[in-house]
Amino acid sequence: MPADLALYTYFRSSAAFRVRIALNLKGLKPEMHFVHLRKNAHHSDAYKRVNPLRLVPTLVSDSQTIGQSLAIIEYLDAIAPQPPLMPEGAKAKARVREIALGVACDIHPIANLRVLQYLKNKMGAGEEALLEWQRHWIGEGLAALEQLLANDPATGKFCHGDTPTMADACLIPQLYNAKHRVDMDLSPYPTLLRIEEAAYKLPAFVAARPENQPDAD
Repeated sequence: MPADLALYTYFRSSAAFRVRIALNLKGLKPEMHFVHLRKNAHHSDAYKRVNPLRLVPTLVSDSQTIGQSLAIIEYLDAIAPQPPLMPEGAKAKARVREIALGVACDIHPIANLRVLQYLKNKMGAGEEALLEWQRHWIGEGLAALEQLLANDPATGKFCHGDTPTMADACLIPQLYNAKHRVDMDLSPYPTLLRIEEAAYKLPAFVAARPENQPDAD
């Protein structure tokens, strides 16, 4: 295992939330660096040298810098194999990645801060329009995930089986955003809510919540 781990994070970032879950599940405690996105700290020259994409999270492991939350989670799974966040078998791994990428690629990017800022500042979208945008695209994605998980016997207590995987590390922050930021009714997604309930029985998920971070304001 690398001697040093450092995480650049922001308490409101759902991508950083995913990585915090993975770190907590594995009992890893990196040095924390807080990057306040709403104060544009990610646009500083200092942070650009860490991550040219100017996104969070970023993990620094010894001399290697890793961006992108899913790449970080799979790296953590490689250096600290227990408990595993990816199942055994090619089909099972593909299923977990499908669920995780459904959140990380299809739902999250089009409703994140930089997209909302562009819609507001460049396209003139008002607050109600921004809420409608988020609710529409989050709802589309959650409906698809509900159908996928509800109809598959591989779904257990969690997204895949009875222990948390990378899929749950992606799903739970997205549900948090839907519920606490855009005030969505999640009752149409009973399978997702059941998984969320199981997740929050584990301290690793509770400790990763935005309001429980040192930089929460």
